[in-house]
Amino acid sequence: MSKINTPYSKIKIVLAILFFLCLLDMPYGFFMFVRFAALVGFGILAYKASEKDDKTEMIIFGALALLFQPFFKITLGREMWNIVDVIVSGWLIYSVLKNRSFVTGKFK
Repeated sequence: MSKINTPYSKIKIVLAILFFLCLLDMPYGFFMFVRFAALVGFGILAYKASEKDDKTEMIIFGALALLFQPFFKITLGREMWNIVDVIVSGWLIYSVLKNRSFVTGKFK
């Protein structure tokens, strides 16, 4: 199975898409859904990273789960959240594609 088709890569791609959708003018309920989805998704990714003994990724995903969690909201303002959404989305997409060989079109 190629690395892009793993369930964990799919979680990253779905989260990246959700964060990019947050840049649009969406109803408040959508943003709450994204917060819950991010909490669950980043929690799963942090757990998987801890199973692989990848402490760096575990800390990053754990911190992102805390940043996006919906229970104790961190108020950054719309513009700052847009910046965070773009940075996190870009990093998630990069982390999915970093193992892909663009020269051969095959996965490592």
